[in-house]
Amino acid sequence: MAQLWGGRFTKETDQMVYQFNASISFDKRFYAQDIRGSIAHVMMLAKQGILTEEEQRKMISGLEGILRDIEDGSLAISEKYEDIHSFVEATLIERIGEPGKKLHTGRSRNDQVALDMKLYIRDEVYATDHLLKELLEVLLGIMEEHIDTFMPGFTHLQKAQPITLAHHMGAYFEMFKRDRARMKDVYRRMNYCPLGSGALAGTTYPLDREYTAELLGFAGATWNSMDSVADRDYLIEFLAALSTVMMHLSRFSEEVIIWNSNEYQFVEIDDAYSTGSSIMPQKKNPDIAELVRGKTGRVYGALMSLLVTMKGLPLAYNKDMQEDKELAFDAIDTAKGCLMLFTDMLRTMRFQKEQMERSAKNGFTNATDAADYLVGHGVAFRDAHGIVGQLVLSCIEKGISLEEMSLEEYQRISPVFQEDIYDAISLKTCVEKRKTFGAPGREAMEQVISLQKRYLSQSDTFSAQD
Repeated sequence: MAQLWGGRFTKETDQMVYQFNASISFDKRFYAQDIRGSIAHVMMLAKQGILTEEEQRKMISGLEGILRDIEDGSLAISEKYEDIHSFVEATLIERIGEPGKKLHTGRSRNDQVALDMKLYIRDEVYATDHLLKELLEVLLGIMEEHIDTFMPGFTHLQKAQPITLAHHMGAYFEMFKRDRARMKDVYRRMNYCPLGSGALAGTTYPLDREYTAELLGFAGATWNSMDSVADRDYLIEFLAALSTVMMHLSRFSEEVIIWNSNEYQFVEIDDAYSTGSSIMPQKKNPDIAELVRGKTGRVYGALMSLLVTMKGLPLAYNKDMQEDKELAFDAIDTAKGCLMLFTDMLRTMRFQKEQMERSAKNGFTNATDAADYLVGHGVAFRDAHGIVGQLVLSCIEKGISLEEMSLEEYQRISPVFQEDIYDAISLKTCVEKRKTFGAPGREAMEQVISLQKRYLSQSDTFSAQD
């Protein structure tokens, strides 16, 4: 067992205890962050005169060599070490000798793991934001292409009023736009450097924590050393934000699944994102959408697990906090994978415009507009509501739509109806009359699309000050 502590102990740790305690099997994934943090720490120690220029040169060269060798595959991360920090330090000592033993000067594994996790999560927040932006770009393309594609809007899964596919996609655009805002919010709040906090009470070495923070792209150093090593709020916030992303993806997936069914036939999913049945040759299943929907619970589970882990921990660091990694890593990988696959599925999906329009017509989505027509001709809304209810009932009995009903039949129920009722209840009129900002009318949608384009062009990057 290779470990960098032990002077206090008189016998070896039990092998099973050691394996239970070790974290290298999963924390090795942030080797790059660990090395990056160590290089910054070495530069700060040299700046403060704690290391010589020669020691700094050898240590940085050695660390850069370790990073390079891990990435090109010539150096394997050995799991005989307890954690990634121990592996990097031991490898550095092996390569450059005595100067490597000074790598740990002025820091503890507590503030080191806090730094590594923050650097890693910060990178993942940025990567997730980038994937969300790609999804928004696909959504915006659909909105532009289908500004005149009519479809039914639903409440309670019942056809309600006519809208456009652009308007429907715009609702998801707003959801994922809020998700991006949450990413930026998490990034801004977490972007303070814990290195230099020591085990919990700082250090007697004259460290320049602000310089280290600057080297690592943080907005500044954390203000309390105990909180610095005990804080996992940023990870909880990120998992909560990912859970919301997954909830949005799951809702969208549910609609794709419904739209893909034989009963609706609104969409055709590309073969690359569908599967068949082993027994029923006619089947084309929306497996990617179903898996995204299913994997949402997995991300929720990671959030709940970390909340339960943290709820009873006294200050400062406790070994329980090692449990912040495995489920979080899985949740991050899951959410990113779902975003990538869903975006590609959506990009290649074909929308059946004629079927969507036919569904809107056959679902009496223009019934409210027929009532509004009567109100415009002096009929009280409550009376108009009852009259249109009779119209719908008559249509159902005859198996026709409101557009197919003759003027004679309209006037038999109410003499107020005239020839212009057909124009008033056409899907185009029903949609175009809805001109208020945020509504599905072309004029309103064009305004929103223009604003969303501007939003995407101005929201590319995060900075240390975000």
